[in-house]
Amino acid sequence: MNFKNKTAIVTGATRGIGQKIAEDLYDLGATLILTGADRDRIKRLRGNKRRKYYHLDFLEDESVSEFIETLEEYEKIDICINNAGINRINYIYDIMEEDWDRIMKVNLSGPFRLIKEAARIMKKKRYGRIVNIASIFGTITREKRAAYTASKSGLIGLTKTAALDLAPYNILVNSVSPGFILTDLTKRILSSKEREALRAAVPLKRLGRPRDISPVVLFLASDLNTYITGQNIIADGGYVNT
Repeated sequence: MNFKNKTAIVTGATRGIGQKIAEDLYDLGATLILTGADRDRIKRLRGNKRRKYYHLDFLEDESVSEFIETLEEYEKIDICINNAGINRINYIYDIMEEDWDRIMKVNLSGPFRLIKEAARIMKKKRYGRIVNIASIFGTITREKRAAYTASKSGLIGLTKTAALDLAPYNILVNSVSPGFILTDLTKRILSSKEREALRAAVPLKRLGRPRDISPVVLFLASDLNTYITGQNIIADGGYVNT
């Protein structure tokens, strides 16, 4: 895969899956527009001519507006990877409306706003690749996951419809649904005992790593992908089939 002369957005690119995707795209020649919600962390990261970091917090409308204005400075956007996401777990009867709204704003409304803007730019060139990072919880679920599952199911639905709307412009839209990936978010939500139980439940007998997900995303975002659109690719070590 070669991403030379390609400009790519990766949200949530300062850690976990997003960071790995960004690193791999950079190594393969892409010019990167990388975002993170932690303003101080963004200030500390050192960019260069091919890799620039921007603050983007989907919970702050002003931050989103500023970032969208920044995109207008770019002549083209070839790739958009919607990776930023948050989670809060709680029983349906205990979910706070504030938590529900925050999850929807980051996991679903955020990608919608970015897809809308990226598509406007991509249409001019009649070329684009959009990959949304969903989750196996957009297909299956567990207790305490009502808000997260609703947001990721919505993201998969958004992917399918956006693919139809943008197909006439040679813009391919797909989603990738990781299973249990060992990231900072997973460590915060699950105890070591819970992580061990999940490892045992995965047919491959291990939790995934960001490097297991990045190649799938890169293929869908590359010129090797010429005919796959509107699809949700599950990368979970076989878990949803158990």
